[in-house]
Amino acid sequence: MSKAKKEDSFPVFLVKLAVVVFIFRSFVFSPFSIPSESMLPRLLIGDYLLAAKWSYGYNRYSLPFSLPLIPGRILASTPDRGDIAVFKAPPTAELDYIKRVIGLPGDQIQMRDGILYINGDAVPKRRIDDFVLPVTQNMLDAAVSDGRISPCAGAQFEERDGEARLACRYPRFVETLPEGTSYEVLDLTTVPQDTTRVFTVPEGHLFMMGDNRDNSEDSRFPAEIGGGVGMVPMENLVGKAQIMMWSTDGSSKWLLPWTWFTAARWNRIGGTF
Repeated sequence: MSKAKKEDSFPVFLVKLAVVVFIFRSFVFSPFSIPSESMLPRLLIGDYLLAAKWSYGYNRYSLPFSLPLIPGRILASTPDRGDIAVFKAPPTAELDYIKRVIGLPGDQIQMRDGILYINGDAVPKRRIDDFVLPVTQNMLDAAVSDGRISPCAGAQFEERDGEARLACRYPRFVETLPEGTSYEVLDLTTVPQDTTRVFTVPEGHLFMMGDNRDNSEDSRFPAEIGGGVGMVPMENLVGKAQIMMWSTDGSSKWLLPWTWFTAARWNRIGGTF
């Protein structure tokens, strides 16, 4: 009898472990990776963060594979302006996006000549030192994937240091929201989305924007496959960015274990949002 019980112990352990992981990922934290530069300068390609599931309440998108086990939203709360939030991107609600919460229900949002306006008032925008981003392997890979020649947003942003290492130099600013929350944004050049119509955020929705203002498919664009996200329903929220758990420059090789460590950006790990 004891032998049979011992033989059953490992399968039982696996089931228990699966249940614990399911609960943890559904109701505590869930990991997300950053595949694009839409949230520069705060988030880099190759960052891996944990999103807190309890921050905005729970719904079907809190569960792995979006299992329809939770009706509506329970323990729901409204994000604060300035939060970095993970959500299921409209219109399909299949892909995870991460953007900054800019507009709450009832707000009027507009961009005028690169300046953000909330309810008719300009959000202060102050120029600071340029953001210098050393080019890494995952940036080179992203450029190839996107069909770009330069790993930077354009060849005009490329520069080399004294050791001939390539980097991207971008104009950087600090915005300060009405509540006092400050964060850094990039504004690279003049683009059509620098000036928009006035958007009124519907009840139960959010206006989301990327910090890399000239390279972000966000609420300034209609929700369509391969395009923007429009107004994001709060029921699409997955979690709030909480802590950086890992970051890699993309140079690691699976068959060369020591490169897992040399590729790590150790100075980014453990940072909070």
